[in-house]
Amino acid sequence: MIFETHAHYDDERFAEDRGELLAQLPSLGIGKVINVASTIPSIEECVELARTYDHVYAAVGVHPSELEGMSDAVIENMRELVTWDKTVAIGEIGLDYYWEKDEAVQKIQREWFTRQMELAREAGLPVIIHSRDAAEDTLTLMKDIHAENIPGVIHCYSYSPELAREYVKMGYYIGVGGVVTFKNAKKLVQTVAETPMERILLETDSPYLAPEPHRGHRNDSRELVYVVEKIAEIKGITPEEVEDITWDNACRLFQV
Repeated sequence: MIFETHAHYDDERFAEDRGELLAQLPSLGIGKVINVASTIPSIEECVELARTYDHVYAAVGVHPSELEGMSDAVIENMRELVTWDKTVAIGEIGLDYYWEKDEAVQKIQREWFTRQMELAREAGLPVIIHSRDAAEDTLTLMKDIHAENIPGVIHCYSYSPELAREYVKMGYYIGVGGVVTFKNAKKLVQTVAETPMERILLETDSPYLAPEPHRGHRNDSRELVYVVEKIAEIKGITPEEVEDITWDNACRLFQV
């Protein structure tokens, strides 16, 4: 069975078939799914999906590019939601400098990243970290707040194998999705090759980043079979071993 650790089924691109798709996933080999919040409204939507489907869990948090309206009240709402047993992580949170070059806005991203990391520490939950074009600041901030004491995953990993080793030393997992199948993904392929299987998680980031041969189309958890096959090829093990090891990894991190 596959443990899908990062999807956004609350996204409007699933409006027409969301219920049907989620209901059938277990019969297709997707045993568990973490639906991850990114916007303030999506926090409640993720929790509702987890209430509706036994195999779906929620992560609550606000993406660095979606911080408009972020406030103490949002943090307090999250603080209430993390007491529910199917809220299994704080995420996705982090830094994204790809779209935002203004230092003042980047400073706001760092402030809310820190606040949400501290909430995870307080709640005893892992974090799901988004980091894009912000490698140095992400690692510096994590070291400054002793993130080695807050378990988590670097979602949709896009940096160097050397930096991945630093995260693994801190106890973090590396999230691997459809990008690993792309022809231009040499850095990620090398990262997977060098990262212990015990530190790799499967994810889609649905509806984004569909793997080959469906690149450019809407992504969903069924496409993880291609990610599994690619990791198995890189590691020289069977797809079944990839599924089993990553399942155990996710269960251990998210305590489900």
